[in-house]
Amino acid sequence: MNDVTAVMAELSRGVEEILVEQELKAKLAKGRPLIIKAGFDPTAPDLHIGHTVLINKMRQFQQFGHQVVFLIGDFTGLIGDPSGKNATRPSLSREQIEQNAETYKKQVFKILDPDLTQVRFNSEWMNDLGAAGMITLASRYTVARMLERDDFKKRFANNQSIAVHEFLYPLAQGYDSVALKADVELGGTDQKFNLLVGRELQKQMGQDPQVVMTLPLLEGLDGVNKMSKSLNNYVAITDSPDEMFGKLMSISDELMWRYFELLSFKSNSELVALRKSVDEGLNPRDAKFELAMEIIARFHDERAAHQARQNFIERFSKGAVPEDMPEVTLQSGEDGLALANLLKQASLVSSTSEAMRMVKQGAVKIDSARVEDPRQRFFAGTILVVQVGKRKWSRVTVG
Repeated sequence: MNDVTAVMAELSRGVEEILVEQELKAKLAKGRPLIIKAGFDPTAPDLHIGHTVLINKMRQFQQFGHQVVFLIGDFTGLIGDPSGKNATRPSLSREQIEQNAETYKKQVFKILDPDLTQVRFNSEWMNDLGAAGMITLASRYTVARMLERDDFKKRFANNQSIAVHEFLYPLAQGYDSVALKADVELGGTDQKFNLLVGRELQKQMGQDPQVVMTLPLLEGLDGVNKMSKSLNNYVAITDSPDEMFGKLMSISDELMWRYFELLSFKSNSELVALRKSVDEGLNPRDAKFELAMEIIARFHDERAAHQARQNFIERFSKGAVPEDMPEVTLQSGEDGLALANLLKQASLVSSTSEAMRMVKQGAVKIDSARVEDPRQRFFAGTILVVQVGKRKWSRVTVG
């Protein structure tokens, strides 16, 4: 696909902002492979599908013939990214960084083509920069400019500490773009300030400034909060096929289209056709089947995807789960919502003592699995299909 307009339509899908769009069109029109940079600090070894929104966009550039650089911030990881934080973030040890980096590399190649991906570590050039080079780099930005960053501004206004080394993070990330001569840098919306620093440093150092492309933070299964393990509203890319399928089938019909936009490898025209089919009578559940199977095939294989679909149908669709089950939203406290209270508030039992008795009798199931621990607690962002006995059902969202 060589038509710049058509390529832009695909590349801009699901993107929050492109700075500057006309510059990206001009770069694409030159016909040379662009250097596409995305940086990852190896702060945690496991990815969920929310993290893959950015990686999917990298893959898309890769398919259009551009050079993707998967940059592991082993140097910047020692600083700790302060983005969106209200306190100084602890640094990682070298051993932690190396362990996490290896895990990340294995996981991202479930999406990216390893033969078409450069994996770089920013210690390659940051270690050589040295103290004198870092001082020179720091001289290129003022404290006033740094305090324009939203999280720094809030912490300063609230008399919360900002360590001097935190100012070095956006400068180091920006210098990565200089070292790589990046044409485009991808990042989450919370990274916008850092990405623009790279653009500014490239200008100061006589390079053609990179285009900044920000991607949204994917909503979790609850459709409200961003996907997060701490909120238990996530799908891990290491989840089992059955677990993935069940979680993805729990999302709302409206959220399904958001997931298609940000996670699916279907083309724009394919998504338009699918949406039209739903508008004309296709059961949204069947469209959701397609989404779940595509994601499972990506992180497992096609056979696992088909088997997960069959298992789901056998558990839920053959008359096991009523399509018109009541839905209820319950509020949890900081310590979560106890199972007995959840069952009572959802009107599935008349009292907490009855709830405990039903659990003991093996009559309570959550997402088709029998509950054995009556002390189980549920936290905000959790969505559950709860069954008590043979005839009492409820889809419960914990708020």
